[in-house]
Amino acid sequence: MEDPMWYVVHTYSGYENKVKTNIDKSIQNLHLEDQILDVQVPVQEVIEVKDGKKKTVQKKLFPGYVLLHMIMNDETWYVVRNTRGVTGFVGPESKPVPLTEEEMIAMGINMNDAEKDEPDQMILVDIEEGDMVNIVSGAWQDKEGIVQSVNSANGTVTVGLDMFGRETAVEISFLDIRKM
Repeated sequence: MEDPMWYVVHTYSGYENKVKTNIDKSIQNLHLEDQILDVQVPVQEVIEVKDGKKKTVQKKLFPGYVLLHMIMNDETWYVVRNTRGVTGFVGPESKPVPLTEEEMIAMGINMNDAEKDEPDQMILVDIEEGDMVNIVSGAWQDKEGIVQSVNSANGTVTVGLDMFGRETAVEISFLDIRKM
């Protein structure tokens, strides 16, 4: 019997979780547990900051795609391809091409690792360069300035503040500012 490989299926946007659920149901109903081993919608935890409030949300790493660990044969191809919401396998002329281990590593996915480490967290804010902000806490409280740069990795922005008649760049946490 063939070794299972990882394949990528393209789905309608927003249907990734429905496709996963439907394929999981098909696996049970048709007793394909030994052929379709895993269905994944890879996500990453992201910290979003809106109006100074932190909220952890899950963002899909590959919107519009579902990963399948399966043995490719006529039956499994047919089941997956005819799942509602699936537009096709990724590959030339919709012929499924398995992911190489290098591709899996390049995408930061280690599907062999059942004990996944905590994913790196990203911080997203609804603030961009050029936005006017009000500083709501910290040493610069009640000052206003224009965002010069956003550093999502550090969770900070650089704001140009008017001090002593000239603009001075100050680094401030996302949590200490409000968009005006």
